[in-house]
Amino acid sequence: MKEKRLITAALPYTNQVPHLGNMVGSHLPADIFARYCRLAGYDAILIGGTDENGTTTEVAAQKYGITPKQLTDFFYKIHKEIYDWFNISYDNFSRTSKKIHYETTKEIFLRAYENGYISEKIIKIPFCKKCDRALSDRYIKGTCPYCGYEDAKGDQCEKCGRLLDPVELKNPRCAVCNSDNIIFEEKKHLFLELPLLSNKIEKYIKKNKNLRAQVKNIGLAWIKEGLKPRDITRDIKWGIPVPVKGYENSVIYSWFDAPLGYISSTKEWNKERWKEFWKNKDAKIYHFLGKDNIPFHVIFFEGILLATDSGFNLPYNVVGLQYLNYERGKFSKSQGHGVFCENLPKAGLESDYWRFYLAYIIPETKDTEFLWSDFQDRVNSELVGNFGNFVNRILTFVYTKFDGKIPNVKIKDEFWSEIIEQVDKILELYERVELREALEEILKLSDMGNRFFQKKEPWKNRDEEVIVICANLCKILGLLIQPFIPDSSKKLLKIINCKEGDFNKIKEATIKSINQPEILFNKIEDEQIEELKKKTSKITEYKIGG
Repeated sequence: MKEKRLITAALPYTNQVPHLGNMVGSHLPADIFARYCRLAGYDAILIGGTDENGTTTEVAAQKYGITPKQLTDFFYKIHKEIYDWFNISYDNFSRTSKKIHYETTKEIFLRAYENGYISEKIIKIPFCKKCDRALSDRYIKGTCPYCGYEDAKGDQCEKCGRLLDPVELKNPRCAVCNSDNIIFEEKKHLFLELPLLSNKIEKYIKKNKNLRAQVKNIGLAWIKEGLKPRDITRDIKWGIPVPVKGYENSVIYSWFDAPLGYISSTKEWNKERWKEFWKNKDAKIYHFLGKDNIPFHVIFFEGILLATDSGFNLPYNVVGLQYLNYERGKFSKSQGHGVFCENLPKAGLESDYWRFYLAYIIPETKDTEFLWSDFQDRVNSELVGNFGNFVNRILTFVYTKFDGKIPNVKIKDEFWSEIIEQVDKILELYERVELREALEEILKLSDMGNRFFQKKEPWKNRDEEVIVICANLCKILGLLIQPFIPDSSKKLLKIINCKEGDFNKIKEATIKSINQPEILFNKIEDEQIEELKKKTSKITEYKIGG
């Protein structure tokens, strides 16, 4: 039986078109890992979708003068096109506005309700008198009571990371109209009783040896501080209706329903097989997400699943990633400061170049920087000068000097053992989801090949064993780098008559002949960088509806 692995990327808000920081913070590393898992023989699927419910969508739709459905239909299409262009290999990319998601969420909600994990409380809800509407947590801003950050949102302070309640904010104001004419009204709402689930969540965190230190520490810090009941209803119109009497005019809060999109999207992928991944205890679930989402995936989502007592699998690994900054600052669409993904298909550079550099700077343990100078240097020195140079050098030599035929000689040189040892190291890094280092070690392997070929000088002595080793090292490199640059690796494997699925033969010398080589990568010149800067930072003004 193949081990089952379910990989997910955090669901993005539909109305926020992704920039490179969003791409490297979940979608790309999730795709790289999913591609590796499929190649390695696991029964692996990549599941995602868009987060479409709640006040965020309502307010955005109001801004455009359209309905929430019109808004989400429009932006879902843009999201899907971007991820397809980036070669994100989703097995299913769904939407939380779909019927199957509504049904799944209601079922899970009622199960937790019937089990006594949902209670009713009276709370104070912020109301903007100027907008004449109740505000959800994300649409009220103010000063954080913990760190003093003056632009903290009502649900979480971006600066210190603390989750907040709107009533805690100092100097509250409406995030929609910026008015400080805010009052707090008392309303009945339903809460998930996280304190009742605290011991189970703590046990899960402590027992899970796969969680990275950062993720585990954040989760245990929340437990130590003491979990509080969490509001799961909202008095707005756009969302999933609360299936409880007396709450007919309320919807389920989007933080509760959004992660359940992983389950509903898997159901949509296959209505029969979804349980193999969510309820088979031998299956493993991997979540890829930004660090601001860690509490929601290591505390709240687990709490929801445990409250159902329905045998759902808890995450095997929560891959919490840090932030990608842009040129020593934050990405900012309003200021045109960043690389915005909707511009990339027309920018004139294939997706593999972007995938390569983003993988090189995945913020796995700390924030990283997108720098144009570094982008150019890494592509030119590593992708072109190291990897591309080795492959092209070897294959051109074999094609011109050996007529494309690989000699039939046994490998005795100890360098082959060094190659196999390096392959094992890379495969182990893939398994540990240390993707950035895996790429670095692949590049190290091609550098080893370059030095070996130069040292042996087969152009002087026609050393056939060197040709066999180097040609098969091209195969190894092509197979190993597939998850990072799928289009380019496909071209390489075709040249050397190797199938994409020959991953199980990665340590064998199987190459017999090659076809005419072609240049896989081109250097990026200074003028091209300047042109890319202009094209990719362009701010798109979307016109929706009439």
